[in-house]
Amino acid sequence: MKQPKAQRKTKTSPPRIVGLIGCGAIGTVLAEAIARKLIVCDELTVYDVDTAKAQQLKKSLRFPVTIAASFDELLERKPTVIIEAASQQAAKDYAPRIVAEDIALIVLSTGALLGLNVDLSKVYVPSGAIGGLDAIASAALAGIDEAVLTSRKNPRAFGLDNQEVKLVYEGSAEEAVQRFPREMNVAATLALAVKPAKVKVQVLSDPAVQRNTHEIKVKWRFGEMLLRFANDPHPENPHTSALAAWSAIKLLKTLLET
Repeated sequence: MKQPKAQRKTKTSPPRIVGLIGCGAIGTVLAEAIARKLIVCDELTVYDVDTAKAQQLKKSLRFPVTIAASFDELLERKPTVIIEAASQQAAKDYAPRIVAEDIALIVLSTGALLGLNVDLSKVYVPSGAIGGLDAIASAALAGIDEAVLTSRKNPRAFGLDNQEVKLVYEGSAEEAVQRFPREMNVAATLALAVKPAKVKVQVLSDPAVQRNTHEIKVKWRFGEMLLRFANDPHPENPHTSALAAWSAIKLLKTLLET
């Protein structure tokens, strides 16, 4: 009797699961990009300390979404990449455990990374509301003499109502992200790019501007750089620029496709 041929076993790739911490305005933009298939993955697992936000996000999407009841449950799903879109405190609390699990981590609250004792080889930082970081980081290898960041935002971003330009902060990037944890992640992103040089930060509350504006001046060993970015604030979160979410989307897309 002729025996049936044994079926050849084929290897199947593990599902590509994206983990999302934080279901607020920025997290929603990321999730919607996944639902629109701008980012190709098999499943989205979301976690937020406010369960109602996670449930609301899931209902708004036509895409497989799992709500993790706890951070431990999020890790148990074994995501390919986890995105932090919650807060500096969340990044500080969760980054060490995510890195220990050998899971790629995208951090939007980059201020948390300044002084955080964690292996940064598995941590990815999107460019956020600025660009040119590749050129700036290249200059840092040769030596940066001075790096200055001047940020202008409408008073409502700071909860102010001043009618004239007001200096609200001047000092280091490290202190800036502590005093303005939601507004000045851009300072941390720049600080990470120019290391070991230090960034001088000036923050202005300007009623004449409607866009979040960042001007970067860099003097380095072989020249100078001047970069300026004017970004619309996110319509649901004036503290941050819409570009911050889209830079994370681009980074996530790159990580999943490599």
